[in-house]
Amino acid sequence: MTHAPGTTPKYADFEGLRQQAVALRRAGHSRRQIRDRLHVDNNDILNRLLEGEPPPDWTKRPNAKDDLRARARELRLQGRTYDQIQLELGVSKSSISLWVRDLPKPERRAPAEQARLASRKRWEHELAVRDERRQRTKAVARAEIGGLSDRELFLVGVGLYWAEGGKDKPYNRREAVQFVNSDPGMIRMFLAWLDLLGVERERLRHRVMIHATGDVSGAERYWADLVGVDVSALQRTTIKKHNPKTVRKNVGENYRGCLVICVLQGAELYRRIEGWWSGMVVAADQRTP
Repeated sequence: MTHAPGTTPKYADFEGLRQQAVALRRAGHSRRQIRDRLHVDNNDILNRLLEGEPPPDWTKRPNAKDDLRARARELRLQGRTYDQIQLELGVSKSSISLWVRDLPKPERRAPAEQARLASRKRWEHELAVRDERRQRTKAVARAEIGGLSDRELFLVGVGLYWAEGGKDKPYNRREAVQFVNSDPGMIRMFLAWLDLLGVERERLRHRVMIHATGDVSGAERYWADLVGVDVSALQRTTIKKHNPKTVRKNVGENYRGCLVICVLQGAELYRRIEGWWSGMVVAADQRTP
């Protein structure tokens, strides 16, 4: 396996490691936190991983240490151990000891409680390792895609629409092009596909669908910004009534409902989409195993 010049096999996937380091840096982590998270014990390698990435503001402020000291004392008063404080703040145990040595030591927990906490700590570590592996796999896969040719985007768009777009039924022939999705990536891909087909943006109409318990105005602003229109250009939002007997998972500040995109005068386009999809199915059937 080849790897970046000047690195050891431990850092063979240098680019993947750099993507993780840059993501952590931009999320506001210190060098020590990044080092501990990625297990990089070579300062030269760490410097190269973070090359061009400025340190977060909190590490540059004159009172950054004061803030860390205050947080360390707060955690100590909550009964945290040095190891737990170090894991959260990313500072050395010697600094923690200096900051909290005047505070009372946490009461010793019962053996069962200590075992439970140790088990939880091991599980949290395992989850962090799994997430690191997951993010690295995603980064490698993302890099494998590269650019999209017009034909590739065309075929992706046909499949995307046939999976997620509105389709005629034998009992309801409308031949209308309508796409509904909650994933902003799917919406961007669909719009790029329409641009490729030469569908003018003036022919598009947008409408938000969201549960009554969601942030309606926030969702409207989000989707309008995503598609590049003014909020006033959106059609009337569809409010879905909440069933109190249903336990919904799509809640919280990231819940923005769905966006509906309709193409005006889209009957001819719909017929072509249906034909394109049929042609793709035939071509797949004719492939030699």
